[in-house]
Amino acid sequence: MMAELPPFAELLAGCERSAVHLEMRDWYDVPSERFEAWKCGHREDPADRSQWWSEFHQTIADAVKRGVQVKRARVVSEPITDYIRFEYDVTFSNLAVGEQVRWLPRRRASDVCLPGNDFWCFDDRLVRFHHFSGAGAHLEDEMVSDPAVAKLCATAFEMVWERAIPHSDYRPV
Repeated sequence: MMAELPPFAELLAGCERSAVHLEMRDWYDVPSERFEAWKCGHREDPADRSQWWSEFHQTIADAVKRGVQVKRARVVSEPITDYIRFEYDVTFSNLAVGEQVRWLPRRRASDVCLPGNDFWCFDDRLVRFHHFSGAGAHLEDEMVSDPAVAKLCATAFEMVWERAIPHSDYRPV
């Protein structure tokens, strides 16, 4: 059994320079009222924060205000899945709080060595891996402070980031 991990907000609050998130799955089967509403045809109004603002958004906005660079890169298969289309449609909320987001079509990542799991890397020193089932259900998170693992993740993220397409320029297939 894994030890209890610090909440994400606590990890980000302790961050001084950077927090990067690499997402590599095409489907996440996690409970989401936003996704369910989106599947039924609801589209959020970026100007109406009451539709989408959450504690997560506040946490990111607070970190960015302190000077932390928050970046998210998504490696995606094309044509994209419904879940990735949903993520694309709601990425305005990530951008609104100061996150930088880029997309990398999986076919352009073939020669990049990637860790086996999605992760957040904080200040290039602490990694929080996300473990999912094959069907996309979140199983658990794991914290790793091994400098070699942190370097591997930071390097992989930067390789993806350099190749990835900024959200404003990416047109999903």
